[in-house]
Amino acid sequence: MILYPAIDLKDGSAVRLLRGDMGAATVFNDDPAAQAMEFVEAGCDWLHLVDLNGAFAGAPVNAAPVEAILERCRVPAQLGGGIRDMATIEAWLSKGLARVILGTVAVENPALVREAARAFPGQVAVGIDARNGLVATKGWAEETDVDATDLAKSFEDAGVAAIIYTDINRDGAMQGPNVEATAALARAVSIPVIASGGVSSLDDLIALRDCGASLNGAISGRALYDGALDLKAALAVLKP
Repeated sequence: MILYPAIDLKDGSAVRLLRGDMGAATVFNDDPAAQAMEFVEAGCDWLHLVDLNGAFAGAPVNAAPVEAILERCRVPAQLGGGIRDMATIEAWLSKGLARVILGTVAVENPALVREAARAFPGQVAVGIDARNGLVATKGWAEETDVDATDLAKSFEDAGVAAIIYTDINRDGAMQGPNVEATAALARAVSIPVIASGGVSSLDDLIALRDCGASLNGAISGRALYDGALDLKAALAVLKP
């Protein structure tokens, strides 16, 4: 399993939200590239980036800090938030991003996901953010009646590289991940699944590692910033 340290970008700074509430943001570092380098120097193999403003705006907003991270860090990075057309996908990948994450458009324009996955094999992931099993879009501000597992299954033959599954109720709350729902989703599809939301301790990572489903990895943010989760210890626990 891969540990993906999360850098959530709001107004140019690295922040963490509580359950996706933009009004409940805690700023952890006003130099996101320096934060990214801390994670890289500790030994992480990937970075998980989110343009929070972009998720609401529907277009990239925090491009400058993302580009600074890509310039300084030599590990692959994936980015979600505000990526809703082919031109934006192409632009980010051309700047050195390893993988784009498509969330809102996976619900609103699934054909774009399929087109992008064909055009850029291995570089397109689907972000499925769910509250009580139902998908939320546009920075989690809009509820849908789309079942998270049904959405994942609909991309089974699309060639997407991964599914990032976030339980919104757990995100930033330091209450542990929804292991049962994440494992159930991973068993329902052959696409690699990355767990997100609530990972706050070594025990959480071990529970995901040993959940009985083959997870690609787990994303953690607030716990790494708060010191509740030691990155080096976490990487050691997840190494095969």
